[in-house]
Amino acid sequence: MTDQTTTAATPSPPLVDSELLTFMLGNEHYAIDILKVQEIRRYEAVTRIAGAPEHLKGVINLRGNIVPIVDMRIRFGLPHAEYGHFTVVIILNVGHRVIGIVVDGVSDVVRLRPGQVQPGPAMAAIDGSCITGLGTLDDRMLILLDIDALLSSIDH
Repeated sequence: MTDQTTTAATPSPPLVDSELLTFMLGNEHYAIDILKVQEIRRYEAVTRIAGAPEHLKGVINLRGNIVPIVDMRIRFGLPHAEYGHFTVVIILNVGHRVIGIVVDGVSDVVRLRPGQVQPGPAMAAIDGSCITGLGTLDDRMLILLDIDALLSSIDH
């Protein structure tokens, strides 16, 4: 007798606690690995690069390093919003590079236990390989992002 049971290939929830930085885009809460975050800065004007993709807002000079700045609203295809008092740039270390992402605001740093994380949806609006799962914290749902996978496209 053979076992006919098959399982779908879905990402496994993490086996250890995750410490994450949460941020807002519109009404949605997102979270990224806190170990990728170098610093959080207020939004400042960028130098545009001719021919760059629309989501690449430009570059800034950060203590002598040229840092590309990606607008996450544009990257996710969200409606345009004016940059305001709470708009910030999260400076990240991604794949041996420093990259900044523009978000509507930073919420807080949270710790999620493995039981608080579920696999992400198979039919996400953004590339599903960039969503590592969905976390629940109090009354919030957090979209957990693999920021390395999400930002790898700016190298091309």
